[in-house]
Amino acid sequence: MTDASSTITAYQGPRRILSGIQASGALHLGNYLGALKRFTALQDSGAPCFLFVADLHAITVWQDPALLTAQTREIAAAYIASGLDPAKSTIFPQSAVRAHSELAWILNCVARLGWLDRMTQFKEKSGKHKERSSVGLYTYPVLQAADILLYKATEVPVGEDQKQHLELTRDIASKFNTDFNAPGFFPLPEPLIQGPATRVMSLRDGAAKMSKSDPSDQSRINLTDDADTIAAKVRKARTDPEPLPETLDGLADRAEAKNLVAIYAALADITREQVIEQFAGQGFGAFKPALADLAVSSLAPVTAEMRRLMDDPAEIDRVLKNGAERAAEIADPVVDEVKKIVGFWRG
Repeated sequence: MTDASSTITAYQGPRRILSGIQASGALHLGNYLGALKRFTALQDSGAPCFLFVADLHAITVWQDPALLTAQTREIAAAYIASGLDPAKSTIFPQSAVRAHSELAWILNCVARLGWLDRMTQFKEKSGKHKERSSVGLYTYPVLQAADILLYKATEVPVGEDQKQHLELTRDIASKFNTDFNAPGFFPLPEPLIQGPATRVMSLRDGAAKMSKSDPSDQSRINLTDDADTIAAKVRKARTDPEPLPETLDGLADRAEAKNLVAIYAALADITREQVIEQFAGQGFGAFKPALADLAVSSLAPVTAEMRRLMDDPAEIDRVLKNGAERAAEIADPVVDEVKKIVGFWRG
């Protein structure tokens, strides 16, 4: 694999921020803290933000067609309910901009099998029966690279688990620029990994990421949960019998306690050190009710607005249609230029 970080690039284009959430399953607290809340903070950063619903990525595993459209609308509703302004940020369904699929094929011919073989997420998702997985699941990271490079995004807010995919994107961009003698055509995007809860863990297992696919609903707080359900899930969250320590170092071997402290810090917009200062020496009998109250007060407005929007699908569809048109205005010229660089017949 090439070392994209050492490649000299002449890219001089504008700053752009891009990210997305997959259209599969119910959104949860991890999505809110790790993605939605961060997206909202970035939309006033001075760089245009492109936030898509990743429905092409979703079908790498089986999706019920009857539910996929509803899930797409739900994620769009969550974007808006979390504070994203469709007038400021471009919100759109990935599949509605055909250039995503076109560029993905071209980049499939640039990427190398050895690079994809190193992707740990495929190994995790395919398990012991990778031969039964879809080809799409294997090439998922290349489509992700196309998503990013199509808008010449310079910054991508990602969780730690997606950092490897962004490194692959940089390698693909570097190889394309080199192979086709197009220095600086694609930027080498930088990851934005920040905040106290970029990786929210399960409420039942501090070693597992909070996930839509976890069979236990008690493992996550869904954005559609009501106040009583949220409080009950926090109260039942797995912990240990020890009180919270005097310093952050005291959480090193306490995965569940560390996770709850990180969630509190992210919801309250404070550091984990400040949480420890506030609750040092107190047991979870005191900490959990405070966390439950904070979670309810933080998520209740988001949940209410999501429900309002989901009751008016026409409003969501207007946002998605407008966003897709705006996205295509940026994406189509880029893929046209890529075709020219590659040497495709243009008539």
